[in-house]
Amino acid sequence: MKNVLVVIALMFSFFASKAQMKIDSIALNKQRNVPVTQFGVASFYADKFEGQRTCTDVVFTQKKLTAACNTLPLNCWIKVTNLRNKKSVMVKVNDRMHPSNPRLIDMSKAAALALGYTGHGLTKVKIEYLGKNKPDDEEIAGNN
Repeated sequence: MKNVLVVIALMFSFFASKAQMKIDSIALNKQRNVPVTQFGVASFYADKFEGQRTCTDVVFTQKKLTAACNTLPLNCWIKVTNLRNKKSVMVKVNDRMHPSNPRLIDMSKAAALALGYTGHGLTKVKIEYLGKNKPDDEEIAGNN
């Protein structure tokens, strides 16, 4: 009887953790779920990429609030917070970085300016998945 209770308790904790994972993660593809909130290092695009096409076939410009990320779905919206100064900005993920790039996210210069790290080149960030739907313009404008 004691063994049955242990097995039931283990099964309950397994299924509870799976349910929690579904709440705290999103499907990047059929094989992999990724966390809704992630921490890492952000950089910003070099000027040489201005005018080039992203992998979503959009022409890149430093003036738009966009980003490249290898760990989140394309065409989703995210909130990026600079952990040094607590400034935040909402951007659209419309590109991928080189697979060997160790950073979490690469942002347009407009997004990097909004976060206040263009003088440093890199900063520690928190990114939060917001979904595929574009946030309201008031939300985007009132980012900080």
